[in-house]
Amino acid sequence: LAVAFAATKETHKQWYQRRVRGAYTRGVPAQAILAELTGRSGGVQKGKGGSMHMYTKTLFGGNGIVGAQVPIGAGIAFAHKYKGDGGVCVALYGDGAANQGQIFEAFNLASLHKAPCMFTCENNHYGMGTSDVRAAANPNYYTRGDAVPGIKMDGMNVLAVRDFTKHVAEWMRAGNGPVVAEIETYRYYGHSMSDPGTSYRTRDEVQEVRKTKDCILMLKGYMLEGGARHRG
Repeated sequence: LAVAFAATKETHKQWYQRRVRGAYTRGVPAQAILAELTGRSGGVQKGKGGSMHMYTKTLFGGNGIVGAQVPIGAGIAFAHKYKGDGGVCVALYGDGAANQGQIFEAFNLASLHKAPCMFTCENNHYGMGTSDVRAAANPNYYTRGDAVPGIKMDGMNVLAVRDFTKHVAEWMRAGNGPVVAEIETYRYYGHSMSDPGTSYRTRDEVQEVRKTKDCILMLKGYMLEGGARHRG
């Protein structure tokens, strides 16, 4: 959502699976989203896409193939470069998809053509249920772009991610090519309804993150602090 706050109408976004919140931030009314989820004709895709395939002019839906949205995002970015329209693309993927070969192909092509694509790895550390340090020889995902510069951000800090995205977009619009961004975050629940989320980590770990790093509580603190300063 912080990335969405920074997006302009010229920013195209390529999401992975089940991106309901992405559709809402791109201007799809809640009624059209709910209709899509229930398979009704009033849905954003006439009820035929469901939670995984929601599209607008600047949101290229989700994808049923792990990591397959990333090369599509590179292609969208190349189209912006080709047209010279000043647009950029944000292609999001998770740490569970970060080892897919097509992602590295996308990095290479985007770098060759200086395509303005922000390859964004949302690292919640557990993919579908395996710790990132067990799944990846190099879990520092922002370093994996080779010729593509990378940077790591605290994904629990909403304002920092918003400002970071704005700066990266301007940097790419200046003709500097793509960026690999790792947004470090955390998920409290399991990957799906069948995953209790406690077989590969402890409840104490989850509660510790809730108490010390929760993004909503952090944003609340920033807002209250800013409001106090404003009133003063």
